[in-house]
Amino acid sequence: MSARLDSAQPYVLGLFRIVIGLLFAVHGAASLFGVLGGAAGTGGTLGAGTWPGWYAAVIQLVAGGLVLLGLGTRGAALIASGSMAYAYFDVHQQAALWPIQNGGEPSVLFCWAFLLLVFTGSGALGLDRILARRTAAAGEKPVEAEGAEQAPLAA
Repeated sequence: MSARLDSAQPYVLGLFRIVIGLLFAVHGAASLFGVLGGAAGTGGTLGAGTWPGWYAAVIQLVAGGLVLLGLGTRGAALIASGSMAYAYFDVHQQAALWPIQNGGEPSVLFCWAFLLLVFTGSGALGLDRILARRTAAAGEKPVEAEGAEQAPLAA
């Protein structure tokens, strides 16, 4: 049973990434374009350039989309995680200490979910992996390995 669960792990991780990225991108789109209830459920949009809401919404839309696609997952997830940590400590924690008291549960959950993706990567279903396979099949060096000489391993 354990072997079957282990073999499914990359696919489940990919599905996790897709769901988290989609939810994050939709949250940003709602704030920027007024879709699905708009900014904070008011039906409106955030004014362009307003701090910090508009910038947070842009990060949510762009980083969420990249994570959803599995393209630059680790970098996008790092930025998304940091933005949610900022949201929690700057906005929510002023009201009360615990997330259940201050309405910061979504920020905390997104922060930790994205931090997990920083360390795990995109999983089996990400564009990063597809592009890496195509690059390897074409006999080219992957982008991150270009120009980098590998030192021999010490015994």
